[in-house]
Amino acid sequence: MIPPQVQYIGFTTKGSTREYTLRLKPTGGEARDFVLAITSEAFIAHRARYQDGPDICFLKLQKELLAAGEGLPAAYLPVTDADLEEYRVAHAPRAPQSRHKAAPPPADGEPA
Repeated sequence: MIPPQVQYIGFTTKGSTREYTLRLKPTGGEARDFVLAITSEAFIAHRARYQDGPDICFLKLQKELLAAGEGLPAAYLPVTDADLEEYRVAHAPRAPQSRHKAAPPPADGEPA
């Protein structure tokens, strides 16, 4: 089975939200648009970056589609603070890994 395709259509700013439109194109089915809204305040407070908006919405829609099972989620979905925090944690820079090398094993005849 081929998974449905999700296409980013664009965004509009309406009042205090930025609304992102994503189109779900199931194989052999009719396309359906979903609007996901992130509050402008979330961007101003640096809980979300403008360039991450489409990705945040894509992941939210993906999660909602999985939760809906055979059905479909609502056509309008608000992105919550919990969604933003989940995205931030998942995309946080990783701590650098230690570059310490293990000591080489002692050569024959040398004490350990």
